[in-house]
Amino acid sequence: MRRPWAREWPTWLVVIAVYGGFFAITWFHAAIPWFVAVPIGAMLLAWHSSLQHEIIHGHPTGRRRFDTALGAIPLSIWLPYVLYRSSHLRHHRNQHLTCPIEDPESYYVTAETWNRLSPAAHGVLIAHRTLLGRLVLGPALAMAGTWVSQARKIIAGDRACLRMWALHLVLAALVLGWAIGVAGVPAWMYAAWVYCGLSLTLVRSFAEHRAAPASEQRTAVVDRAPLFGLLFLHNNLHVAHHARPGLPWYRLPELARTMDARGIAARGAGLYHGYAALAARHLLRPLDHPVHPAQAASAVATDLRPARSDGTAGPGVAA
Repeated sequence: MRRPWAREWPTWLVVIAVYGGFFAITWFHAAIPWFVAVPIGAMLLAWHSSLQHEIIHGHPTGRRRFDTALGAIPLSIWLPYVLYRSSHLRHHRNQHLTCPIEDPESYYVTAETWNRLSPAAHGVLIAHRTLLGRLVLGPALAMAGTWVSQARKIIAGDRACLRMWALHLVLAALVLGWAIGVAGVPAWMYAAWVYCGLSLTLVRSFAEHRAAPASEQRTAVVDRAPLFGLLFLHNNLHVAHHARPGLPWYRLPELARTMDARGIAARGAGLYHGYAALAARHLLRPLDHPVHPAQAASAVATDLRPARSDGTAGPGVAA
């Protein structure tokens, strides 16, 4: 739906802050210590990913061509916006949430996939279910998985995929041409921005969904997160977002209160009181097993049982 431009002024402020901040950090990076410039750049790229997510859901104007042009600028380089949009909209089929076959954003694997992997790969997948593993390994796994699957499509003759990547590479070259060629950002610093920015984004998605029999029980909430809430544009209140995906980010806190999103999350995928609480429980402890519970009986036997967020075995309420 098309929206009056003025009604979306909070989103426009984010647009100005993200792109203005990116221009500033690239242009003035040499005047800032690298150990300050790297976190700032990473946060801006993570914020840009949140902005892209908002644009995917029809903001700020509801005019698809205009909004696409606004979101397609690939500051993070590695992922075409069009691919992100198509994948994410498939993710919003709530009846398929967490299914490793139907949900493109599921972190679970099928029993068949698990059984054919090596013990070393099992270790990587289990580590990936910890917050530390998601931070360190997550970006590399996400990038490699995307590039390999897309390369296979192109090799198989998918011309639409080839055109999408050709346009993306042109746009990425323009971004890098400005940042590295004109502003003089070192290539290693830009790579650090991309990797660490994706790590921050993966903090948001780490505990968003967990497998459960009913679809309404599969989405979590992280409350008491004012700074991360702004960085993620309130997608930490994920129950509210999945209930009304077209609602603008600045109205999600109100919806979360009125629909008791925290209570719904506490009875299902989990309610976490801040990202520090999430890290305290799952920095080194897997959120659950990588094999989707519906297929667990077909997987190789393991003594790693799905873990509740309160540290006990089995599904339940997060503290």
